[in-house]
Order: sequence, then C-alpha cells, then structure tokens
Amino acid sequence: MSQVEILHLSKSGAPAGGIVDLSLIIITWKMRDLVRDLLRSIQECTKGIGFEIIVVDNHSEDGTAELIKSEFPDVHLILNPVNRGVAAARNQAMKIARGRYIQLLDADMLLVENSLKSMFDFMEQTPDAGVCGCKLVYGNGDLQLNARRFPTISAQIMRRLEFLPLARNSKSLRSHTMSDWGHDEIREVDYVIGACQMIRRETLEEVGLLDENIFYGPEDVDFCLRVYRHGWKVYYYPFTKIIHYEQRLTKRNYFSTLSLKHLKGVFYLYWKYHGRISFDGYVQIKRKNHPLPH
Repeated sequence: MSQVEILHLSKSGAPAGGIVDLSLIIITWKMRDLVRDLLRSIQECTKGIGFEIIVVDNHSEDGTAELIKSEFPDVHLILNPVNRGVAAARNQAMKIARGRYIQLLDADMLLVENSLKSMFDFMEQTPDAGVCGCKLVYGNGDLQLNARRFPTISAQIMRRLEFLPLARNSKSLRSHTMSDWGHDEIREVDYVIGACQMIRRETLEEVGLLDENIFYGPEDVDFCLRVYRHGWKVYYYPFTKIIHYEQRLTKRNYFSTLSLKHLKGVFYLYWKYHGRISFDGYVQIKRKNHPLPH
C-alpha cells in the first residue's frame, strides 16, 4: 500500500451520517489483541450516548486491520502505509470526526464501566472545561498518575532515571506527577496524559490540532498548554475509572528509534516554549462561536 487507505467512509471524506455525541479515536501499532479487547469493552460498557469509533492503524502488519474489518465492521478504519506517530495519526482521525466531543484513547485501555458517559455528562455540566481525563488504573488496580503538572527540565531528567530510587522519589518528579495528592476529587490540573482525553469540539476548533512536530511523547503537554492559553481549563475527573495496560514503549529500550524520537519531541517542546513550560505570560484569547459541521 503506497498511500493512506480510509475504509467505511462516505464519498464526502467524512463518516456517513450526522453529528454524534462522541467520536472515539484510537491509534494502534502492533497491538491487535489489545485493540480487540478495547473495542469489545467500548461496545459492552458505553450506554446512553451516540458515538462513533475511528481507528488509525500505523502500519501494524500484525493482522489488526483484518481483525477490525471482520469483527468490527462499523468502525471507521484508517490504514497508514508507515508509522506516522501519535500526533499525526490522531489528527487524521480528528479531521473526519463528527462528535460534539472527541475522546482520545490509547489502544491498551479497557473499559469496565460506562466511563465515557460519565465524562460526557461532566463536560456538559462544566462549560469552562476544554479537556478532561478520568481516573486510570493499572491492570492490578493500582492508581496511575495521569493528572500532572507541567514538567520542569529537572522532572524530565528524573523521569528518564526513575528506575533509580533517588530519581523516583525526587521532589521534582513527585511534584510533576502529583503523587502526594489523593486523586479522589475533581480538580483543575495542568494536563492529563493523552492516553485518555475528552476534548470539547469548540476547544479543538480554537486551539487547533496536535503538533505534528512531536512524533511520540509530549504532544499532550503541548495541547493542554494551548488549551489554557485559549481560556479553557483542563480537569481531572475521578468518579469513573478505565484500566490502562500502559506499554511504556520508550522504557523498554532507552536507545531505540522510538525512544530517540520521544527525546527529540521533548527537546522540541522546550525549544518551542523557550525553555519554560508554564502559564507565565500567557494571554487568554477571546472565545469565538464556531458552528459544528453538517
């Protein structure tokens, strides 16, 4: 295949039908069985809202595409001829999404309750929320620290060295991951990780798509900072949970191509914001009314 292939789409280039409540966007790379489990859990757990599912396969070559075509014929499937990374692949899906809200989910997630409806209701009741993320837990039920403060350079270094107790327990890393907070209340946070983000369409239209200069890694930090700069807020919503079998691909080999691309993304992020990722000096931009597509 020499070019992007999009399946289950109308001739107009967008999924057939009108506006839906929620567009679920999942990108995958060599995670066939995890994708199957996630899609089944979405179908079983999600009630009370209209939704569509868009899967972007980043050239997995592991049978993922064939599985989706066979077992999930209603899924809108985009097949990339190469691995385009996280930001570019998610942008492909967001460009054709019909939802009033966009839900980003990593492929290694599993729903165990009607979490998407709970987050949808929270966003409907919280008009200043541009983005929210719910509680994430590991497969063993332990809390995953997905609500975070913007990272300092020190915190980034400690994250790369967190296999060392001194780094793992450092003040800068604990502050970044908010590990001393109970994660048991709704709270405005700097950002929630991209594994689970529900994004308001109006926010996306104002802020713009993910920065494709970042192949894999801190595109979630960049996006949430831009959300704040446009006058919206990011919330952590703890009253529903999703399992995240976090793969942590860059931790398996610190010198792999993927790890180096992640590191390049981190350097780019600090270059983009002149070495300081914070709210200092940001200017809120007046919100505009953007009509939804028809």
